[in-house]
Amino acid sequence: MERDGVEGVGFAASAPAPSCPEPVRRAVMTNRWRWLTYLHWPFDPAVVQALLPAGLRVDTFEGRAWVGLIPFQMQVAVPGLPPVPHLSTFPETNVRTYVVGPDGRPGVWFFSLDAARLPAVAVARGWFGLPYRWAAMRIDGEGRRVRYASVRRESQDATCRIEVEVGDPIPPGEVSDLDHFLVSRWRLYSVWRGSLVLGRIDHAPWSLRAAELVGLRQDMLAAAGLPEPAGDPLVRYAPGVDVRIAPPVRLRTDG
Repeated sequence: MERDGVEGVGFAASAPAPSCPEPVRRAVMTNRWRWLTYLHWPFDPAVVQALLPAGLRVDTFEGRAWVGLIPFQMQVAVPGLPPVPHLSTFPETNVRTYVVGPDGRPGVWFFSLDAARLPAVAVARGWFGLPYRWAAMRIDGEGRRVRYASVRRESQDATCRIEVEVGDPIPPGEVSDLDHFLVSRWRLYSVWRGSLVLGRIDHAPWSLRAAELVGLRQDMLAAAGLPEPAGDPLVRYAPGVDVRIAPPVRLRTDG
């Protein structure tokens, strides 16, 4: 297994761990993520690096960067307060890649996060600087088929329709190094008021299932500034996890 950065700008990162190496002791928010489908494509690392902010380096697996298109259902809660069903539970779709932070630890960078609740979009933008966008979205399914649909309300310049057939669970001992690289991420980064910000998350190890792509139409990667991906994506499905989120931390970088 080779994991490195773009030649001249990357450096070795500690490998993503299947279990959280930094448990969140004091959560400011909890999430429940359900019905996740992971679509991942390989990209030229230099293409992805050009879209990252100062302080982050593209993380690669066997010389390739990876970009994910990931729809799921989100449920948000603040510890000590009951969830509000309509406002706190909604579909979300994100476009993300994998990075190395200033301290050499692996994390996630989001190109976009589309969500179906405008208040959630406003809070996430203002509190964490995450690039949330308001979208009309739905998730439905029958048997092992799951379907997702999204269209960005503000400009309708980012849409997707995804249908997958969910397969059998992948035994923990058979989860590949690439799968761990893509899903075992315990840090996320954003830019807020000109500064790089770190967020830490904590949850049980993922239970992954094999999945087959039945149908896909999307232009969300193009809306993020990425070229058309080559070939079919790697597809995985996860029933979900409960997530604890630590307070965001502003980072100092070298520019």
